[in-house]
Amino acid sequence: MTEHTTTADESPDGGTPVATDSVDAALESLDSDGLAGYNYAYLDEHTKREVRRSMLKAVAIPGHQVPYASRPMPLARGWGTGGIQASLSLLGPEATFKVIDQGADESVNAANIRRLAENTADVTTTDDTTEADLIQSRHRIPEEVLTDEQRLVLQVPITDALRKVDPSDEANRRRHAHRNYGKMWVHLYENVVEYGEIQIASRYPTMVADRYLMDPSPIPRWDVPKLDDADHLTVLAAGREARLYAVPPHTEVEPLAFADREFTVERFPEHACHACGSTDTYLVEVSEDATGHSEQSFETRYACNDSSFCEKRRENPDLPKDHHLDRERVDWGPGTSDSVERGDRR
Repeated sequence: MTEHTTTADESPDGGTPVATDSVDAALESLDSDGLAGYNYAYLDEHTKREVRRSMLKAVAIPGHQVPYASRPMPLARGWGTGGIQASLSLLGPEATFKVIDQGADESVNAANIRRLAENTADVTTTDDTTEADLIQSRHRIPEEVLTDEQRLVLQVPITDALRKVDPSDEANRRRHAHRNYGKMWVHLYENVVEYGEIQIASRYPTMVADRYLMDPSPIPRWDVPKLDDADHLTVLAAGREARLYAVPPHTEVEPLAFADREFTVERFPEHACHACGSTDTYLVEVSEDATGHSEQSFETRYACNDSSFCEKRRENPDLPKDHHLDRERVDWGPGTSDSVERGDRR
């Protein structure tokens, strides 16, 4: 086999010249400002227009799954390619972008998506929810109230809520067309018979605008009420399934439930965030070393899942979720035992 030892730079298809004498030289030649060699926001303009047209249709028919031409992205399908395509199609030079992965801004997935946007769209990124124009999230809605000037993009692994009860997409499309959701009601009834209440941890089935049954992505039940009559636009995109759907601002979103078995959110009785003391946020269990002396010293604690808001609460424990708004308190998410007694749903 003949070795390629040329040191001349090659410019494939008129793009950025790439050194061919070694791998290191090639990488060094590409180590420039992020925009070199890429179209703005990575995707070509035709693709971004196509995604935006699909979003407009999704906004016009809330909850309806709209197909779009999902493109290959620089990460595997199933790791948020749909959300990335939606976000890159919406980003502009003046936008401020925030990425959340399971409530955290510091995870590898969130950091890489944020870096892709920085390098190809030259946008400002932030960890502060209130400063972001566009928020892309994997499986969480921020604790702080989103405004009508913000847009939320949720990554979606499975688009159809009915797939829990029937794997046939063809049959499920007919059910959506006829608004025939009886099989889902049976599934919920069986859940009540088995457990005494509806115990669906995530992907809780919701009705949008009293018409389409929607899978709200694997957000916890805690976040589902935030979609109802929200000020912001929510776009849900699945790259692997090449589908997207949306919840426009001020749209009714109602979780399915029975009159005698009402929809409930996760409960954290007698627990608070060990870092900031919050009792009105979504908490997760974390195992931490309590003493630092042995492997047997680990104990389970509770912490805010929204790391950005938790940091603010550590500085100001009484900070409300709508602290950045000029109006009075708004109805955002579930109430807690303390806040319900005060008539306050922050």
